[in-house]
Amino acid sequence: MILSLILFAVMGAAAAYLLICLLHSSPGLLERRRVESPQFHHGPKSEPSRLGGLAIVGGFVALSIAAQLLYPFDEAQGHTARVVFCSGLAMFLLGFLDDVRPLGAKKKLLGQIVIAAFAWCGGVQIETLKNPFDGHIYQLGAYGFGLTILWLIALPNLINLIDGIDGLAGGISLMLMALLSYVGITNASFYPSLCAAGMVGAILAFLRFNFPPARIYMGDGGAYFLGFLVAVLSIVNSHKGTIVASLLAPLFVLALPILDVALAIARRGLKGLPIFRPDRQHIHHHLLASGYSTRKVVLSMYVVTLIFLSFGVAVFWTRGRWAPILFGIVCLACIITARSFSFSREWFAVGRVLGNSLEMRESIHHALSLGRWLEIEAAGCDSVENLWSDFQFMLLKLNFVRANLILPNGRREWRKGGGADPSISFAVSRHEFFFLGQASSMELAIEGKNVDPHLCYHLSEI
Repeated sequence: MILSLILFAVMGAAAAYLLICLLHSSPGLLERRRVESPQFHHGPKSEPSRLGGLAIVGGFVALSIAAQLLYPFDEAQGHTARVVFCSGLAMFLLGFLDDVRPLGAKKKLLGQIVIAAFAWCGGVQIETLKNPFDGHIYQLGAYGFGLTILWLIALPNLINLIDGIDGLAGGISLMLMALLSYVGITNASFYPSLCAAGMVGAILAFLRFNFPPARIYMGDGGAYFLGFLVAVLSIVNSHKGTIVASLLAPLFVLALPILDVALAIARRGLKGLPIFRPDRQHIHHHLLASGYSTRKVVLSMYVVTLIFLSFGVAVFWTRGRWAPILFGIVCLACIITARSFSFSREWFAVGRVLGNSLEMRESIHHALSLGRWLEIEAAGCDSVENLWSDFQFMLLKLNFVRANLILPNGRREWRKGGGADPSISFAVSRHEFFFLGQASSMELAIEGKNVDPHLCYHLSEI
């Protein structure tokens, strides 16, 4: 069995490596897919191709074919393999289409629910939950469908949301696949073990090109695929939920990202921002702002995740009986870490945001409406000058007094008519982005008197 896992890991690495080399040998393909305006949560740098997910999925396809040829499964295992294969590819295609042309949050969520429902109909289900302390098994009935769908769409989105810095999502996915391979061996789940071991190799090959500084990204397609595969294989390993530790173990590996994303969603919801709107308030962004290099941030996150991985293994060893104790340790470690890196006030700012959320929500909704208006105007704009004029109108409506726009082909400046009172302080916010494939920036200023600096930041971001 061990030799089979090593063989599949090597095959997965070889397939993914060859596909990435093939992509790099076709510069025209990479150039056509080069993204000029990356998502806001990515750092400001020249943007590599987002086709890395193709290599990861290509390795998965090669592994699935090899598994069928080398290890003919019985009817039950063969059915499970086909469901995992088809639903996994469908989830990748959904994310890949979003990479090519953004689909919008509602369409993506609907697509994810449909794919998750297909997997549930194929037998990937959480039907029961076993109490690890007294052994009592609870039949979930109709609740099992909802829990399964939630599990299958939560993990892909979680992996996608933490894919904001080179090597982070890939490294965490690597640890999850290694854990799932071990869990599969222990639970005598042959196909999930082979599949996870093969993906360990594929992700290692991908990280060869994705570790800072990245030369290729996995894109939404790769992130959705890896998250969905982790979700599906963990359910298969749990034998429909009877081995609850197989579901708890991956959650411990994802403890830090889960906490980070949960608090980010809470903050956005309280402020009136779309909950899936990318931002630069995640843990790794705070570490970067503290002066850490990208590589040091990623390695630090790896170390923390490895510690939590050991907790996940301990939970599985004890069949879930140590879960409450280890969960408490994880919470304590997160709080201490937040205080040590001096961003606990921002990270746990939900309470403060709640106090002034009503006023902030009204201002942000106004800004979002103006932003949508500007997008509509831009679609039919016949010149850059007219677009710049529309943009100035939006700035005036939002009470900005100054804007400096630096583009590769020049610089534009705007000042509010009549000039600003020099005795009044200003809240200044700077944002970096890409235009025509090159780094650009915009600096916006608003009168700082009686203006919440957090509100100023969000208005300038919008």
